[in-house]
Amino acid sequence: MVPKKTLVILTLNEIAGVRALYPKIPFDKADEVLVIDGGSEDGTIEFFKEKGIPVHIQEVRGRGEAFRLACKLSKGTDLLFFSPDGNEDPDDIPRLFKLLEEGNDLAVASRFLSGSRNDEAEKLLPLRAWANRIFTILADIFFRGKMADTINGYRAIKKDKFMLLNLDVSGFAIEYQMSIRAMKLGFRIAEIPTIEGDRIGGESTAYSIPTGLKILKIFLRELVIGRKF
Repeated sequence: MVPKKTLVILTLNEIAGVRALYPKIPFDKADEVLVIDGGSEDGTIEFFKEKGIPVHIQEVRGRGEAFRLACKLSKGTDLLFFSPDGNEDPDDIPRLFKLLEEGNDLAVASRFLSGSRNDEAEKLLPLRAWANRIFTILADIFFRGKMADTINGYRAIKKDKFMLLNLDVSGFAIEYQMSIRAMKLGFRIAEIPTIEGDRIGGESTAYSIPTGLKILKIFLRELVIGRKF
């Protein structure tokens, strides 16, 4: 039987989070599970191999490349991207898959809906949270969307819809480009409030100022190109 739901676990030196969260991940809710790893050197790769979960090492670094590689390698029709760093709640996995089952093309775990919670980094860096909201407001206004969180990477998407977007961003800003282009093509987009936890070990590679500048660049570029992608 061809798998329908593919759980994509994105990793780069996240062994502490992986060990803590592995027992909480509802693997039974997915038909296929694969790991896309950016070149971990802390035992993350070995951990998943010991569990019998396929691990694919990226030849080219970057979160955007991880998304595209997952799309290429997966066999399922529904893709869900999960990072085991402590920020993303494993309990949201079946909820996101369900949104796709209900006919939505893109499902996002939102940090800004009623009932959601930001991690401690957002509390310590309120400007980052406000920047995220402003970029979302701009996207909603200029691309006729109704999203509360266009940037969070915890999301699921129909594989055939993903391929239509022709995403070409290399790093963390791929989620913003995905949200904007989904709006442009009139995708059905749904969100759920998420309880974002504190990071478990490791270090975040999403640096606020460089990532913010990339997101701004993407916004301006998407304004110019319209639907020519």
